[in-house]
Amino acid sequence: MHTPSKAAPANPALLRLGPYASASSSRLQSLYADISRQKHSNPVAYRANVEWWRGTLEAVTRAGLGSGSRLVLSANARLMDLLRYPGAGKPLALPTAIAELRTQKVLLTKAEFLSAAKSVYDPGWLPVRIAAFVVGKPLWWALEQLGVVGEEGMISSASSSSGGRDTSWWDDYVLLPLIEEVADAVLVRQSLTPGDASDVLYSFESFKATFSDVLGDDAPLGDEDVKIMLKFLQRDRKCIVIDEQVIKFVGTGSPSEITAVDRGILELMEAVQHLQAQVDQLQGSIDQYTQKATTAVQQKHKSVALTYLRQRKQLEELLQKRLGSLETLDGTLLRVKTAASDIEIIKSYESSSTTLRAILSHPSLQRDSIEKTMDAMAEANADAREIDEAIRIGSNVALGVDESAFDEDELAQELQRLASEVEAEKVDDVERMLNKSSLATPVTPPREEEEQKIPQAA
Repeated sequence: MHTPSKAAPANPALLRLGPYASASSSRLQSLYADISRQKHSNPVAYRANVEWWRGTLEAVTRAGLGSGSRLVLSANARLMDLLRYPGAGKPLALPTAIAELRTQKVLLTKAEFLSAAKSVYDPGWLPVRIAAFVVGKPLWWALEQLGVVGEEGMISSASSSSGGRDTSWWDDYVLLPLIEEVADAVLVRQSLTPGDASDVLYSFESFKATFSDVLGDDAPLGDEDVKIMLKFLQRDRKCIVIDEQVIKFVGTGSPSEITAVDRGILELMEAVQHLQAQVDQLQGSIDQYTQKATTAVQQKHKSVALTYLRQRKQLEELLQKRLGSLETLDGTLLRVKTAASDIEIIKSYESSSTTLRAILSHPSLQRDSIEKTMDAMAEANADAREIDEAIRIGSNVALGVDESAFDEDELAQELQRLASEVEAEKVDDVERMLNKSSLATPVTPPREEEEQKIPQAA
C-alpha cells in the first residue's frame, strides 16, 4: 500500500500551475493513486483522471520544469520527484496516464516522432509498443481478476521488474498539442513578413533566432525543440522544405524545392548579417577606446591616452572597410531580391495572359459567333414586336373595336376642345365667387351714414 511521503514540500513552481491551483488536497490524493484498474471498474473517473494528467504534463512541459525543453517531457525518476506532493507522495498514476495518452497520440516518444516517415495524422500511425500495450494491458487485467497474475496470483506481476519497480515507461516524449500550438504561432508570425524571396529562407540559427520566442520571452525554444518543430512543419504540415542547412517556407502553388538561387540569397543574407555584427562590434570597441583615452587624459596619462587613440584609429580604418563591404553586399542583395520579385511578377503576367487568351479563345467570343448571336437577338426582338402587335390586334377584334373607324387627328382635336371647356368653367366659377363677396356695391355711401349718426349722438 502506498504511504504518502512527508518529505520536502512541493515545488513552488509546480503549485503555481493551473491544474494544482484548482485541485484540492483530497482530489490530488485520488489523482496520484494507482488508476490502472479504474479503466474497467470506473471508466468515467478514469477518463477524468487521465485528462487531468494530460493538462498537468502539458503545463509542466510548457513551463520547462522537467528537462528545460518546452516540447519534450522526460519521464523518469526526476519527474517523479518533481511531481511529489505532500499528502499524496509520488504520482503512482503517472505510468498508466502516460500509456493512455500515448494511445490517444497526445504523447509520442521523441525517437518515434523524429524517425517516423508517415505523418502523425496518418490513420496507420501506431507504433508497435503502443499496440502491444493496448492489446496486452486488458489481457493482464483479466488474468488479475482470475487470480492468475498479481501479487497473490500464480504469476506475480511484481516479479516482472527488477526490485518491484517498472521503468519501461521511462522515455522522452513529445507533446503533440504543444507542437501544434507552436507551429500555429510560427506560421502566424511568418505570414506577417512582406513575402520577398529572402523572407521565406532561413538557416537553422536564423530560424531559431526568429521563432524561438513564439511561446513568450520567458519560454524560449531550445535547439532540441527547434529540431522537433522543423520536423513537424516539414512532414506533418508540409509548409517548409529542408535541404541540408537551408529552410524554406512554401505556399500553395510555389516551388516545393530549394534552388541554387535560394542558396545564393541565403548566403548573401548571412554574409550581410555577419558583416553587420562586425560593424556593431567595431563601433562598440571604438567607443570603448574613446572612453579609455578620455579617462587617461583626465588622469594625466598622456602616453596611455595616445596608445588608445592609435588603436581607435586602426579600428576606425577597419570599420570604414567593413562599411564599404557591407554597402556593396547590401546593394547586391537588394538587386537579387528585386530580380527575384521581378521573376514572380513576370510569372504572374504570363499566367494572367494565358488565362485571358484561354477565355478569349472560347468559341462564343469569336467574331462570327458574336455576329450570329447579335443577328439572332435582333430577329428575336423583331419577332417579339410582331407578337405584341398580333396580340393587340387580336384583343381589339375580340372587343369589337375597329381601329380604322377612328381618325386620330379628330380625336386629338376633341380632346383639346374638352380641355379648353374645363378651363373656361374654372374661370367662370372664380368670377362668380368674387362678385358675390368683395365686389358687391353698398346701398348707402359710408360717409353719409356717419353724418347721419352724428346729430343723433348729440
